[in-house]
Parts: sequence; structure tokens; C-alpha cells
Amino acid sequence: MFIIFTGNGKGKTTAAIGQALRAVGNGARVLMVQFIKGPWESGEDKSSRSFGAHFRIVKMGKGFVGLPSDKLPRHEHEKAAQAALSYALSELMRGACDIIILDEVWVALTLKLISKKDVSDFIDAAKPLAAHIIMTGRGCPKEFVAEADLVTEMKEVKHPFNAGVAAAKNVEF
Repeated sequence: MFIIFTGNGKGKTTAAIGQALRAVGNGARVLMVQFIKGPWESGEDKSSRSFGAHFRIVKMGKGFVGLPSDKLPRHEHEKAAQAALSYALSELMRGACDIIILDEVWVALTLKLISKKDVSDFIDAAKPLAAHIIMTGRGCPKEFVAEADLVTEMKEVKHPFNAGVAAAKNVEF
């Protein structure tokens, strides 16, 4: 099954992790490859380790692209996004997981770190190898929505960030 979690609201990665937790409980092996999130450690990184090889999170992004704190040249972000797609496919090809999650892949696409063709080629190659493909991020293009089996759009109604409140531990990381 090809699953998309998209939209401007919070909860896309959280929904994917929920799917992973359910799948691990049923004996599946899940790999989450993160495209944008940088090397900092989050709560999900810590908790995923307790599942051993059944749920792995691999951060391949170099951090948030284009923000004032981003000191990397753009080509470093592009190289990292390409490497993330290659790594995810190679892990599927070697049979390392049953379910693959590409976290923030739609953001990488929107930022033009990867192309629609790159994503489409990945999906075509991954479908025969994975029980489920889950892709998250804001801005999923309509053609991928049309191709997916299940799509959930998160809609922001209210978020404390808009009132100047910083990201909250245990809620957002």
C-alpha cells in the first residue's frame, strides 16, 4: 500500500510513527529515512532504539534548508536528499525492511532537492519490494495523491508557534 501523510497541520511524522508502531507489533521491520531533519536527537530517535532492528530511524538530512541558521551550500542538501533516496531503495533491495517511511520527502521535493522523477522512480522500484510505502511532508503534488492508496491531509486549526511559543519537547521533538 502507498500511504501519504501531507498538509500544513502537525502530525505527519507522528502518524507515520504510529503506523510503524502498529507494524512492529505485528512483527514487521520498519525503516524511516528522514530527509530534512538534521543530526539532533529527538524523542522518537531514543524510543525507536528499544525496538532493535524492527524499527530504525536514519537521519539523512542536513537540517532545515534556507533558514538563517543554515550555513551549508545548497548542493550539500541536494546531495543528502539524493543519498537518502538511494539508501532507502538499497535497504529495500537487500530485504532489510518490510515497510519504508520517507519522512519529509515532500518538503525535499518542494525545495527541489530531488525531482518528481526521482520520487516516481523510487516508488516504481519500491512497490514490489515493500509491503507498504509511507511518505510524509507538506506540499505533496496532486499526481502522487492520485497514485496513492491512502492519503491523509493534516489541517492546521491552531498552533502555539503562531503565538510565538517555541517547539515543545515531547510534542514536537
